[in-house]
Amino acid sequence: MVNISPDDLDKFIVGETSYEHIMSLQDIKHIALVLSGKGGVGKSSVTTQLALTLSLQGYSVGVLDVDLTGPSIPRFFGIEDAKVRQAPGGWIPVPVHEAQKAGSDQDTRPPVSSDGAHGEGNGSSRGYGSLACMSLGFLLANRGDAVVWRGPKKTAMVRQFLSDVHWGALDYLLIDTPPGTSDEHISLVETLLKEATLEQLAGAVIVTTPQAISISDVKKEINFCRKTGVKILGVIENMSGFVCPNCSECTNVFSKGGGEVMAREFDVPFLGSVPIDPMFIRLIEEGERPVYPEGTVVEGKDMQAGHVADGKPEGAEDLLVEKYRSCSLHPIFDGMTQALVRSIII
Repeated sequence: MVNISPDDLDKFIVGETSYEHIMSLQDIKHIALVLSGKGGVGKSSVTTQLALTLSLQGYSVGVLDVDLTGPSIPRFFGIEDAKVRQAPGGWIPVPVHEAQKAGSDQDTRPPVSSDGAHGEGNGSSRGYGSLACMSLGFLLANRGDAVVWRGPKKTAMVRQFLSDVHWGALDYLLIDTPPGTSDEHISLVETLLKEATLEQLAGAVIVTTPQAISISDVKKEINFCRKTGVKILGVIENMSGFVCPNCSECTNVFSKGGGEVMAREFDVPFLGSVPIDPMFIRLIEEGERPVYPEGTVVEGKDMQAGHVADGKPEGAEDLLVEKYRSCSLHPIFDGMTQALVRSIII
């Protein structure tokens, strides 16, 4: 297990020698970045839910957290105390859960529909794909340790993450990024454009909130993608309203529609709006399965519907991925993720 202090972390970066390794991305089918020009818009929350939804649609998923000074992915997945294992030439990512077969089928992934999408939205049985994560947070001895680095060290760490993590075969690798268009972003995109194939690098999902001040910063991220040749897969407007936990009514406390207007302005796909759901926050912070008032229906899904545990391994219902099925945000992300998959495979 790897467990080091911030001071020792400087010595842990192998720098130039790691670039000579064979890229660990070779068995990954699709790589997608989650970007935003502004902090606090919920990139990590969106990345987490995209990953969980892709897994519930039957895909094998990896999440790489390159927010080096504020790594939050371990907390979102409830694996803060986990540590990565070293392997010859690199690291093995931390598993969130293993693949679960759908019903009695031998394939862990549900059947593919005519539009190329997997998942519950197509009436498939209840399986899910594997999910694993890599983050600098796993390497620190204490979760409160500060990483104080200048640009060159950040660049070296990003490149080492891309070259030295043994993901194995994945359908999707999602990369959660820090805000802005700084050294980490430049290093990340340059390395991917150099080492990954055009088929592998699917593009970027842009996250914003509805307010004008957020939109103005996020526009810079769209321009960054265009200057660096990264395809924009779509825009997600996060925190678009607040869902009352008592009556499930959604109130637009931060306005609504700014992300969609920006997407039209730049002629890029608008994937949808995501409200703030206190039940999702409770799921992440306390591990409690979301519960909604009777009659709550989201995207045609009755949120009071039962959850069948028959045929699942012992403890499966306690997994984050299983509890997320009950979240009101899951049907929203299910639709957005199916649209993403279609845009990637076409």
